[in-house]
Order: sequence, then C-alpha cells, then structure tokens
Amino acid sequence: MDFIADILLAAGAIGAGVYCFVLGRRLNRFNDLEKGVGGAVAVLSAQVDDLSKTLTAAQQTATKSAETLTNLTGRAEDMSRRLELQMASLHDIPAQPDAAPVAEAPAAPQPAPPPPATPAAPSAPMFARRAQTDTTGDAA
Repeated sequence: MDFIADILLAAGAIGAGVYCFVLGRRLNRFNDLEKGVGGAVAVLSAQVDDLSKTLTAAQQTATKSAETLTNLTGRAEDMSRRLELQMASLHDIPAQPDAAPVAEAPAAPQPAPPPPATPAAPSAPMFARRAQTDTTGDAA
C-alpha cells in the first residue's frame, strides 16, 4: 500500500511540475514586450506620455494666443476710440472755400455750374414721425 501511495505522490508531483512548466510558458508569452499584453501596456504608456506632452504644449500655445488676442483687442478698442474722436472732430471743422491766390491776376469768369438735377419725388416720405406715448398709453 505504501508503494502505491508513493507512485501516486510521484505522479501528482510530476503533474504539478508539468502544470507549472506550462503555466510559466504561458505567462512569459502573456508578458512578452513585443506580442503580449505587456507590449500593449508599454505602447499605451508611451502614447499617454506623448499625449500629455502634446496637451501641455497645446495649453501653453493657447495661453499665449489668448494673451496675444487680448492685447490686440485692447489695441483695436483704443484705435476705435481714436478714430471715433477724429471723426467727431471732423464734424466740428467748418467748410472753408478755396481761397484765391493773392499774387495772381483775376481769372476770366468761369461759366456757372449747371443747376443740380432735381431728384424724382419719393413715393414715401423721407422721414416719419412716430407718436410718442406717455405712461397712460395715450398718444401725445
């Protein structure tokens, strides 16, 4: 009986050894850096690093672009204010007729300019007045 128990014990040990050998080979293939999941994890890790670097660079570029755009917008608003002021100051300048040269002899009279063409009568009034309402709703 001891002999049969030793044979079964040896067979179990050999079976466990074969099982461990097969499992070890499968695990090595699983963790292989070129073909297995280990390779996929390594590739994904490298891609995450590249994407994080790209994201950082994009954030810095966006920040610089936003600052530049803010500066340009401020400059454009300043120029707009200046142009509005210049346009307003041009309306204040009276129209001056061209002064005749002092040293020249009087020139021959020029023919009178033709009278301006009368525009066709508009079909609708040029300006319309709206009735102003007060707080009671009656027209003023």
